[in-house]
Amino acid sequence: MTSLAAVFPVLPQHRYSQQELTQAFAEVCMRPGDNVEVLKRLHTNTKVNSRNLALPLHRYRELDSFSEANDAYIAVAVDLGSQAVVGALARAGIGAHEVDLIIFTTITGVAAPSIDALVASQVGLRPDVKRLPLFGLGCVAGAAGIARLHDFLLGHPTGVAVLLSVELCSLTIQRDDRSMANLVASGLFGDGAAAVVAVGADRAAQTGVTGPCVIDSRSHLYPGSARTMGWDVGTSGLKIVLDAQVPELVHRYLGQDVRLFLKEHDLEVDGIGCWVSHPGGPKVIEAIETELDLPPAALQLTWESLSRVGNLSSASVLHVLDDTWRLRRPKAGTSSVLMAMGPGFCSELVLLQW
Repeated sequence: MTSLAAVFPVLPQHRYSQQELTQAFAEVCMRPGDNVEVLKRLHTNTKVNSRNLALPLHRYRELDSFSEANDAYIAVAVDLGSQAVVGALARAGIGAHEVDLIIFTTITGVAAPSIDALVASQVGLRPDVKRLPLFGLGCVAGAAGIARLHDFLLGHPTGVAVLLSVELCSLTIQRDDRSMANLVASGLFGDGAAAVVAVGADRAAQTGVTGPCVIDSRSHLYPGSARTMGWDVGTSGLKIVLDAQVPELVHRYLGQDVRLFLKEHDLEVDGIGCWVSHPGGPKVIEAIETELDLPPAALQLTWESLSRVGNLSSASVLHVLDDTWRLRRPKAGTSSVLMAMGPGFCSELVLLQW
């Protein structure tokens, strides 16, 4: 089985309280006569207390175009991405020259060469490293990325694979968009990165890797839900699409999907000792708790991550995985589900065993 050898989260250095960010957004994006109290209420309802940003707060006033925002994205993404990969490899005790595959995921900026190519050169990956940059999966990509590492390592049991996620959501905020979706997004999403190192079964056995094993994964794409979340791409950049239907889709599909997936492995919800969930937002987390009939403590680390750093899109579930690994590591043999949802609308489930 594939084993996870390490995860390493990274946050940009510029950290602000939610109150500071609400005030700054109001000053830059709200017009005279707009109801700032609505913005404050929406930001409060996200349950986010603080976030880290790619740039100092005053710099966002100076970004006048998608080109400027994307240039900032590339510079910061390479920096954070390099930190994440170096940190994860160090935790795993694996050299950069040993990496056979790097998967890179983002939804908050565009680069060609892709960020993984720039990071590979900076951190010393081999010239023949396989690269797989992914764009468009959004929040689901942290879980989907681990699943794709597993798919690769099933065919390369002596291999080493790295997943890198970098999301700089603050650089996508549209200052002229006063839609409910943009107002909510401006209070929910933060910036961050993370890297995961995984090894194939043979290498895990030879080196004594003690991280969780990937047992299986399952992808679900839900019909008629394409406009639930994503981007409208225009001259000003990436405009958020975020429908209030997201929690409803979780209620409609997730419970059944999880139970059927677990049944294939002779497991039930009660047999899962650890849940590693993407913190999509309060209503999404509450929907997960309801549909799986989970006790309050089950998603405590997910709630805490949301409060501390906001929704980091694809990087979020990897931050929750790191919190689980460091702060509340399950006993050996514990079955765990790592899960996320994202544009499509879709979900990804990963069954782990610690």
